[in-house]
Amino acid sequence: MITKQKSLLLWLLLAPALIWLSLLILLPHLEMLILSLRTRVAPQEYAFSLKQYATFFDEPLYWHTFLRTAILSLSATAISLVLAFPVAWYIAKVAGSKAKPLLLAMVLLPFWVSEMVRTLGWMILLRGNGVLPQLLFHLGLTSEPIELLYNDAAILLGLVYSSLLFMLIPLINALETLDDSLIEAAYDLGGHPSNIVRQIIIPHAAPGIAAGTIMVFMLTLGNYLTPVLLGGKNSMWFTEQIYTQFITRFNWEQGAAFAFLLLGLSTFLVWCGLKLSRQSFTHVMRRT
Repeated sequence: MITKQKSLLLWLLLAPALIWLSLLILLPHLEMLILSLRTRVAPQEYAFSLKQYATFFDEPLYWHTFLRTAILSLSATAISLVLAFPVAWYIAKVAGSKAKPLLLAMVLLPFWVSEMVRTLGWMILLRGNGVLPQLLFHLGLTSEPIELLYNDAAILLGLVYSSLLFMLIPLINALETLDDSLIEAAYDLGGHPSNIVRQIIIPHAAPGIAAGTIMVFMLTLGNYLTPVLLGGKNSMWFTEQIYTQFITRFNWEQGAAFAFLLLGLSTFLVWCGLKLSRQSFTHVMRRT
């Protein structure tokens, strides 16, 4: 009787989360899957078809944009990891108990405003008559103010800036659990700093690294606002293609197919990353 009561209580506690997952995640994805596998044969009449997926492979623009989005997303993830790791190490292991909350607040502060405001701030800094081009011109580093927007570098800058926090937090959580005595013992035994980083610090932080890279990659891959604003009309981002199919062309079947292709890409790359790093998905998610 007690076991049944505990089981009922557990299901009652899980019910809100299960309802949320069903209504907001599972059902919309199921509906999109159905949309992607049909084609209109007559008004209000549809038939099963893989036409939308065939269109993706037949049109070079689509799969070129798809590959470009994947490459830039992986690049942004790698840059975020390189930038975030030393910052996370300093906050977790070097900063004192009084400085740590202040440093975390400084990291969080830019995210108190919306992504659009942050992206528009970069546009003000990078545009032809913006702060940075004018500064470079007045310092004599350029012969005239140059346009720093609407290129891959600007897109990468915006993506890294908008997702860096999601790399930092898992890294900080992972590094805080590292026993300092292990590093001290390694130094006492004559270990070289590079070997200590490679054999002690990185293996211990591996779940945090995996969690951060998964979150950053998923966020950058599905980002729409930052590539469009900083890359301009030539941003060539796959989420823009999805938006165009749904909103501009009202071709929901094609947009749903593109969305599932993007979901498949992200799932495959995350699976590959977990296999290469020898991490389990459950253990990694505990670090988020």
